[in-house]
Amino acid sequence: MTEFTASYKMEPKIKIFKDLEELTGYLMSRIQRQMLNKSSGQYYSIALSGGSTPKAIFKIIIEKYRTKIDWSRIAFFWGDERCVAPSDSESNYHMTYQNLFRHLNLQELNFCRINGEDEPEGEAIRYAERVDFMLPHFNGIPQFDLIILGLGEDGHTASIFPENISLFYSDKLFETSQHPVTGQKRITATGKLINNAKEVCFLATGISKAEKVAQILEKSDDWDTLPASLVNPAQGKLVWLLDKAAGAELLM
Repeated sequence: MTEFTASYKMEPKIKIFKDLEELTGYLMSRIQRQMLNKSSGQYYSIALSGGSTPKAIFKIIIEKYRTKIDWSRIAFFWGDERCVAPSDSESNYHMTYQNLFRHLNLQELNFCRINGEDEPEGEAIRYAERVDFMLPHFNGIPQFDLIILGLGEDGHTASIFPENISLFYSDKLFETSQHPVTGQKRITATGKLINNAKEVCFLATGISKAEKVAQILEKSDDWDTLPASLVNPAQGKLVWLLDKAAGAELLM
């Protein structure tokens, strides 16, 4: 594992791992340590992302960490969701359930999904109200213990794309979004919620992510036009977990 700090507003931790298994091990040990700070009866809250990297990580978790964490003490949420049914293969909830939840025998009490099958605008309001009710507050805003984000090849994160980057600055906790190519509607957390988390963790793997990783972390070209560049927790920590391929273009 390689570790260094970039020149950045919050100086995020950047860790480069030899493979996904090493990355997963670090992520799980970090979660385990943070859970120790929770008193008995308190949930540790995580907002999950979709994508191929979390899917691969979930499989490693089931193989190696299934019995090493008290999963009943974790409350799972989502940072974004596609507006599809929960049984749809494109659903972030469906992917998580198939690759993680069903293997852990988690009860519905442990997760709060975005109802992608419902009318998007109304569901964005309902989910924001649910998150607001269930989480403790900091700065008058709900605060997650951990938000896990992915990085798109276009620099998007959650479901905030360069074409609708203004959503990041919304006064709402969740907004409706639209994929710029497919037109698919989505529901996404906004910067107001993301940047209020105790910790935000980017997961990026593969050579296809290397260019945007370097552009954002080294502040090159039009880096600040990319939604992922706006993630900067006000009072929390920002961590980038990369494999060798995703970190290949970083200057070290």
